[in-house]
Amino acid sequence: MFHPSDFPEPTMVPVNGIELEVFEAGAEHAGRPIVLLHGWPEHAYSWRHQIPALVEAGYHVIVPNQRGYGNSSLPTEVEAYDIEHLAGDLVGLLDHYGYDDATFIGHDWGAMVVWWMTLLHPQRVKQIVALSMAYMDRGDQPWVEAMEQMLGSDFYFVDFNRRPGVADAVLDDNAGRFLGNLFRQNVPLAPPEPGNAMVNLATSETAPGDPIMSDGELDVFVRAFETSGFGGGINWYRNVDRNWHLLADVDPIVRQPALMITGTRDMVAGNPRLAEFVPNVTEAALDCGHWIMDEQPDATNHLILTWLTSTNA
Repeated sequence: MFHPSDFPEPTMVPVNGIELEVFEAGAEHAGRPIVLLHGWPEHAYSWRHQIPALVEAGYHVIVPNQRGYGNSSLPTEVEAYDIEHLAGDLVGLLDHYGYDDATFIGHDWGAMVVWWMTLLHPQRVKQIVALSMAYMDRGDQPWVEAMEQMLGSDFYFVDFNRRPGVADAVLDDNAGRFLGNLFRQNVPLAPPEPGNAMVNLATSETAPGDPIMSDGELDVFVRAFETSGFGGGINWYRNVDRNWHLLADVDPIVRQPALMITGTRDMVAGNPRLAEFVPNVTEAALDCGHWIMDEQPDATNHLILTWLTSTNA
C-alpha cells in the first residue's frame, strides 16, 4: 500500500503569472519527461500509484496541482481558468524544466486539458494518454447549452454555470462527506435523482458502492480541499462555453499518438467519433468505473507502460 509519506515533497514553480505546486520524481532521468494532470475534484496525489512505476521505467515525472488546486495559485476571476490560461501554465512548466515537449497523461478534466492544449500548442505535446475523458469534438452549439438541452438544468455541468457559487458553498461545507461519497467503486446503476448530483453527494448520509482508497489516502484530498475550497476547480466548468469559442479557429485534429483508456462501468460518455479527430489513437478498456488509477492501478500502469514502449517514448 502506498503511504502518503512516500509522496514527493512539493516545489512552488512560477509559471504564467501564477505559482503551481509541483511534485517531481525521477529527475535523474531528465530528458524523458512525463507530465501527469489530475481531474476534478482531484489532486496531484491522485497519481500516487503511477509515479513509482513511471520512475522505475526511466521517466522524469512532473505532477502539478493545477491552478485552483492544492497550494497552487487560486485566482479570483472566473476567466482565469479558461483553456488559454490552463494550457499556458503547462507551457510555462515545460519552459521551467527546459523541455521543448513532453508526454502528457491526464485523467478526467486533466485529459480534457491535454486534448485542448494539443490543439493550441501542438509542438509542445509529444504524445497523449487520456483516462476517462475522450476528446470532445466542438459541434455546432456551445457545450453547456447543448448539455442543458440534452440533460436538463440539474445536470451538474449546467448547474455550476447557471447558479454560480451555490454548489461551491455546499461542497466547501461538506468536503469530507462529498469526497468520501464520490470516490467509490462498484456503484450499482440507478436512475438519476432530481438536483445537482454533486450537491446530492455532498449532503447524503450514505453512498452506494465501495471506497476506492483508505481513510488515510482520502484524508489527503479532504485536507487539500478544506484549504483551497472547490470554487477554483468548479470555475473550470464555468469556462466550458468560453473554451468552445476560444477553440473555434484552431485545427480540430489531434495528430499526436494517443492512448485512450476507459472504464467499462464509467458513466462518463465516450466519443464514438474519437478516431475521426484523433487518427493515431489506440483505445483500451478496463473493468472499472471512473476512478481508473485507483480502481485498477496495476492494470493502468501496464497499459500505459506497454503503450509507451510501443511508441518508443
